[in-house]
Amino acid sequence: MAGYFSQILVLVTLVTGMVWLIDALLLAPKRRKKLQIAQAENVKLTKDNADTILREPALVETFKSVFPVIAFVTVLRSFIYEPFQIPSGSMMPTLLVGDFILVEKFSYGIKDPVWRTTLKETGKPKRGDVAVFKYPENPKIDYIKRIIGLPGDRIVYRNKQLYIQAACAKGQSPCPTLEKVERVQVNRGEFSLNGTALLREKEQLGEVSHDILINPARPEMLNYYYRQPNVPLTEFVVPQGQYFAMGDNRDNSTDSRFWGFVPEHNLVGKAVAIWISFEFDRTPADFLPAWIPTGVRFNRVGGIV
Repeated sequence: MAGYFSQILVLVTLVTGMVWLIDALLLAPKRRKKLQIAQAENVKLTKDNADTILREPALVETFKSVFPVIAFVTVLRSFIYEPFQIPSGSMMPTLLVGDFILVEKFSYGIKDPVWRTTLKETGKPKRGDVAVFKYPENPKIDYIKRIIGLPGDRIVYRNKQLYIQAACAKGQSPCPTLEKVERVQVNRGEFSLNGTALLREKEQLGEVSHDILINPARPEMLNYYYRQPNVPLTEFVVPQGQYFAMGDNRDNSTDSRFWGFVPEHNLVGKAVAIWISFEFDRTPADFLPAWIPTGVRFNRVGGIV
């Protein structure tokens, strides 16, 4: 259902809008004409009787009340900002399970909400952006990852170390070389998984500085890496019109290392802010269901780096 929400919202907007338009152009004039005839035939026509003649059918009245609200939500959600919930820990520590974020829909082009055709170009993803996109292997699912590689880049992820060779622009000389993405350790043990203390490190992607998590106990899943034709394992050359995305929780993220690249058409928008964040710490033994929050993390509200 979530994958079709945009289409359903557009359909409801069209239906309620059409009912309002049909009433305004066809049905309302007929009611007014009927009132004029009644007034001509009955000089003692009461106000209540007149109101009854002019009264809209219940369905029309409901649809006319709903249409402005639905139309506003459709425009807001389709072209400006859309709320998303973070369902997994693949973007920790940047985003936690229970974070509710705002995605700027116009960052990567204004698209129609049904066929996702680009109506107007407004910008391209930058290295380091936290982006929401349609999962290439199942476009009904929304993914959120960090943009690591731009079209034409060469990406190497080897021994849990990231290297980037930026694309060589036309006429550029000399071309960029393969460079190690520098990072420094922030702490160890703030986050853990199955008793293993995770390394929190600060990584510098161009102008963007952000934190990542590394699990020192987990080996690289090389057998599951995406194999690009004529490119060595652990290396990826980003095709034109596509992007390479990775989760900040490097050893707990299914991303471009495993399923390939993100087509530009699949981009939904740029994650720009956390507007609320809930804790979900209930156990099966608790009386209340697990989906009810146990607390609010007000300190997480704000912009996303």
